[in-house]
Amino acid sequence: MPTPKVDVRVALIAAGLLLASVPSWGAEKPAGAASSVVESSFPVPTAAQLQAGAKVAQTCAACHGADGNATSTAFPKLAGQHADYLVKQLNDYRVAKGAKHPARVNAIMNGMAATLTDAQIRDVALFYSRQTFKPGVAFADKKDLKLGQSIWMAGIPDRAVPACVSCHGPGGAGMPSRYPRIGGQWQTYLETELQMFRNDRRTNSPEMHDIASRMTDRQITAVADYAAGLRAPSELPR
Repeated sequence: MPTPKVDVRVALIAAGLLLASVPSWGAEKPAGAASSVVESSFPVPTAAQLQAGAKVAQTCAACHGADGNATSTAFPKLAGQHADYLVKQLNDYRVAKGAKHPARVNAIMNGMAATLTDAQIRDVALFYSRQTFKPGVAFADKKDLKLGQSIWMAGIPDRAVPACVSCHGPGGAGMPSRYPRIGGQWQTYLETELQMFRNDRRTNSPEMHDIASRMTDRQITAVADYAAGLRAPSELPR
């Protein structure tokens, strides 16, 4: 008999693994702000920058959604992501001076990023960072959920895999300018990226390649399921 699937968000709360009091590494939402993310490497964007970013984002809407909340699990949600991280990724999609290939290879994104100026990259990153993130719902069986929670909180000691929480925080909010927000991201996208890190198909983070290279398929699936079900305190049901 197949193991029943459970809503990760509900299961985490019921199991006491995700509580409203769990701290998030993202800053609290300031009054009137659309996003809980406060960028550490950028000043508060001007209205003109956000307007310019929104214009650039129109060309990204088919995959990532008009407000950065992609509806297809094949594409990442960009809303509420740290602008620092988005700027780095867009620059990694471009061919750096003196390099023969971009640091991150994706046929569609390489072409898109090549057409953007530095100012456009900054503006669209700031625009997405100020949009309200809409987490999806992931499903996993109870064994995988428990395994994913263990990896997230304690790592895999016998494989020298560090705990995900040490960089991405208990709620998966990451840390501006250093680590991306992955809590509430699509499970399919997270699993695919971990597989790509492991198989040298994504090479713009030696640390993640090193970590993923020591993980099994089941461990990757489980931690992706767990991360997809994480929520920032402001996103938990009240």
